[in-house]
Amino acid sequence: MTNPIKSTSLQAYRLVLYKRALHPELFRIKGRRQMSHAEYDFECWVMPGTHLFRFEVGGTCATELITDQEDGIPDRGILAALPCAGERDHEQDFGDGIKYVCTVQTEQLPESLYKATYAELIEFGGENEALIHEWIDDDGAKCASILDIQRYRREIHAQSYHLMARGGLVLRSQTIFEHAKPTTKA
Repeated sequence: MTNPIKSTSLQAYRLVLYKRALHPELFRIKGRRQMSHAEYDFECWVMPGTHLFRFEVGGTCATELITDQEDGIPDRGILAALPCAGERDHEQDFGDGIKYVCTVQTEQLPESLYKATYAELIEFGGENEALIHEWIDDDGAKCASILDIQRYRREIHAQSYHLMARGGLVLRSQTIFEHAKPTTKA
């Protein structure tokens, strides 16, 4: 199955952090996972070469989007937007007890190393019951997006791996959403 991506340019990728939820109709969602635990809700969407994480506690919502889309994503509610090229760290306090920390790393690998990395991460994703979307690009090469989520009492740890064969692009992110204080439900 072919699922073309507009761009595999490393320069097009950015992390966008919102203080609101985004509507699923804006994206080509290929897999979705939801979980509720104690006082928070978490949802993740995997799409070709991109992902979205949503963490919500007591009406406060934090949403991370990593995308290469330049058009069609909302401007309203953006707290931060930064390029993914190289290595980036970002921390954000949402107030209301939500803390967010993310590290993004990118690299461009030669073909043989890309293939080995692809095989290793697909195996890792399978072993960890990660959310995986695989596709073949326009050049007939294997690509994948993998979301590995760990749920804890007061936080979510989410790792993403986006592998695009054209250019040997590998984009990795490690995100922590933390619910720092308990809320009381009426």
